Amino acid sequence: MQKGASLMILSAFAFSVMTVLVKLVGERLPSQEIVVARAFVSLVLSWGLLRRAGISPWGTNRRWLWIRGGLGFAGLSCVYGAVTHLPLAEATVLQYLHPPLTAILAGVFLGEAITKRLFVATGLSLCGVLLVARPTFLFGVGTHSLDPFWVAVAVAGAAFSAAAYVVIRKLSRLEDPLVIVFYFPLVTLPAAIPTLGSDFIWPVGIEWLILLAIGLATQVGQVSLTRGLTVLPAARGTALSYLQVVFAVLWGFLVFGEEPDVWTLVGGGLVLSSSLWVARSRA
Repeated sequence: MQKGASLMILSAFAFSVMTVLVKLVGERLPSQEIVVARAFVSLVLSWGLLRRAGISPWGTNRRWLWIRGGLGFAGLSCVYGAVTHLPLAEATVLQYLHPPLTAILAGVFLGEAITKRLFVATGLSLCGVLLVARPTFLFGVGTHSLDPFWVAVAVAGAAFSAAAYVVIRKLSRLEDPLVIVFYFPLVTLPAAIPTLGSDFIWPVGIEWLILLAIGLATQVGQVSLTRGLTVLPAARGTALSYLQVVFAVLWGFLVFGEEPDVWTLVGGGLVLSSSLWVARSRA
């Protein structure tokens, strides 16, 4: 198998493992506590990589680096909150709203082309979200709908992620990728600590290992993704990244006994196919 493809598959698998671990430990620990633990591990690992590469961690365009960190913190908080309160497959599908949102924001703020295909894909994605969430005001009271609050949180996470990707694209013209990655936990850690409030619960036993594993799985996913996209065409790389949704469905069934229904499969198919359509058109 081509090296780039192997790296992208490893990235999708690592991120799917991360979401499983977040959902497992989130059964007792608050989601923001998991955000803090993940940021701490990532900060230590990112600092080590920068020192090893001999690169100054502070960058040059610090204003946008701090903005990137803030958007990452908001997106991560929403994603972890959604994963701990929604079925794993559904939470992962909703997160994949970010490709068309990223394309729209890139068109508005970076002057990239906004095509008819993008508008069609965005509309299909929103239809897919409605099928996954099945709000009662459209599908009736008797349907198995998801909690609208956590659906909104998941969609907000996708929006924050999209905004972060646009800022990363802007910064990538000037900053080293390791510096951009470093600012994510650098901002997230101090921003997340005050959000713990009185809900803080000390981890016990294996929970410490799970929190460490979340940080390690995330780092493996990020490094594999970055390296994979340097040797693989963007369209093919993006297609392979959608394996995370397949892994999420399998983990949800094997670990949590979650069985996605027909509506979820159809809605997820709309979200994924439209996102892939956008990615291929912008390769």
